[in-house]
Formats: sequence, C-alpha cells, structure tokens
Amino acid sequence: MMENNFLVGVRRMKFGLRLIGYLGSSRDLVRFSKLAEDAGFDSVWFPHDTFMHNTWVLTTAAAEATSRIKIATVGTNPFTTNPCEVATYAATLDDLSDGRFILSLGLHTEKMVEWTGIDASDYMGCTREAVDIVRALLRGETVDYSGKHFDWTEQCYMRMPIRRPDLPIYVSPFGQDFLELSGEIGDGSLPMITPPEAANYMVTNIRRGIERAGRDASKFVISGCAWLSLSESRQQAADIMRKMVAYFGPYLEEPALNSIGLSTSDMRPLADMIASGNEAEAWKSVTPEMIRLGITGTPNDVIEQVELLAAAGVDEVSFGGPLGPDPEKAIALMGEKVIPYFHD
Repeated sequence: MMENNFLVGVRRMKFGLRLIGYLGSSRDLVRFSKLAEDAGFDSVWFPHDTFMHNTWVLTTAAAEATSRIKIATVGTNPFTTNPCEVATYAATLDDLSDGRFILSLGLHTEKMVEWTGIDASDYMGCTREAVDIVRALLRGETVDYSGKHFDWTEQCYMRMPIRRPDLPIYVSPFGQDFLELSGEIGDGSLPMITPPEAANYMVTNIRRGIERAGRDASKFVISGCAWLSLSESRQQAADIMRKMVAYFGPYLEEPALNSIGLSTSDMRPLADMIASGNEAEAWKSVTPEMIRLGITGTPNDVIEQVELLAAAGVDEVSFGGPLGPDPEKAIALMGEKVIPYFHD
C-alpha cells in the first residue's frame, strides 16, 4: 500500500479522459464520457484527428450526456477547420453545455493534415492567427483581419450571443518552438507526454513561452496528454499498449523519444509496416522499451508515474490511448484507486 500523498508532498492533480475512436463506436465513446464523470474525472477530451470520429458531433453528444465534467477538443487544426467554423462551434457548444467547454487549437503533427494535400508547414503561424481570430470573435469584435493565412472582411463577426467571451483556448503543440508558443498565446497547453519522462522537456519550453510573454504562470494550465493502459495485470496492460505505440509512436518527436533512449529511426519500421498493411507484424515488433512511451501497469504503477508528472509541473493528465484491456474497468479503476490518491 502506498503512503498517503500528503505525507510525500504530492500536489493535487486534475485528470482528463481522452477518447479516441479505437475504443469503440460513437455511442461507446459518449457512454465512456458519462462513466468518466461518474468516476471523478475533471474533463473529457475528444481528439480532432484527420479521417477519424468527428469531434464536434461527439463533444455535442457528450455535453448532453453529462452535467458536471468539462467537455473539450484536442488539436482542432486551423487548416482543415476554418476559424469561423471553430468560433461558432465553440460558442454553441459552450452554451449547450452551460459553460463547460474548453477549445484546443493546434496539432500534434502536421503529417496527418498533409495527407489531404494541404501545406501545413507553417503550423505555428497558422495556429497563432487562428487563436487571435477566434478570441476576437468570441469577444464580439468585428474581425477585419489581414494575415498570411486568413484575409477577412468587415462582415466577419458573430451573429449570435456569446456565453463566455473568455472561453478558454488551449494550444496543442509539438516541438520546442511550438511548445513555447503555446505558453505565449494559450490559456493552457496540451503537450504529448509520451513518454512521461519527456514531461520536463515539455514543461520547460512551455514555461519559457509564458515567461517571455510576461504572463502569470499560476493561471496557465499544462494538461499533458499521456497514453494509458491500466489493469490489475501488468502483462495484460502492456500487451494492449502495443497497438497504440505501433500506430502513433512514429509521429512522436525526437527529444521525447530520446528521454527513454529511443529515436525516430527506431520507430520508422513500425510506420512502414502500418503503411504496408502489416499491422499484426507492427504490434509484434513493439519492444519493452517502446511500451514505456505510455503509462502502463497496475493502479500503483500509474500513481507512481503520475507523481513524477506532478513533480515536473504538469497540472492535469489527459489519459488517452487504449486505457486498458477493458476500457470500462480501467475508467472504474481510475475512479476507485488513482484519482482519490491525488484528490483526497
């Protein structure tokens, strides 16, 4: 049995649940959002990934299925989604959810956007412009804007009531410069803390942006996006993490991989196998070292890894990925054994 968290000096941690399409049907994902609320999670997040379940539909359904938990997006990108659509979506969902919505703009890789033939190389500049535009629209301003990526006229303004002009906008970044930018322009940042050992790298760069902008760090939220596989059985938890690592591991950045002795060259064969349709071979090729990209194991194992994230300066852990061999059981275990450790 682990010591009480107050005795070892661990601060309170917030918890989010990040729901991706691999976990089940659209109805399953909405049902999981209600289970997360019942288990004591603070927020539920839906990634805005290319060619996957539509984030706007799922967040709307989740808002109707819940009453307390925050509803949020991860990485709504300004390339495939114009800021005018983003602003009206955010304002509408915030009204529908009684002020529970968090918007995230940005992306964790430009590669998936570029599948569509869109040049996403200036992802930082485009995200900066989109954040500026959406903020202005939510404040009720006329956005007669001329930038590199968006050129709008005086007809660009919201034609609907805005519940919260200061609706929080987090930035989903990757890479040192983008991490710094998230600290400069966001109300929060959603870095990928995969592996957990990369948290120090992520937090240091985000804080550098906060400091450069002269902002109050105490009002900024670092919500680290981790992969979770939780089970009473360590082996079962590790086995189920393989698919996540094989599919998404090749998109992780070099400094994050380096924190546990891996590199992008180690991950490249997995991407080649997935691209050729040999998914089963990719899963088998995931090594024990690669399993460490996620937070994997028993409730006590998860608690120990979350303690390290708290010590690194992460304010909230947004758990996504497989969740565990049984996602419903994993959500329940979080509510029974992990969340209370950091909240009680």
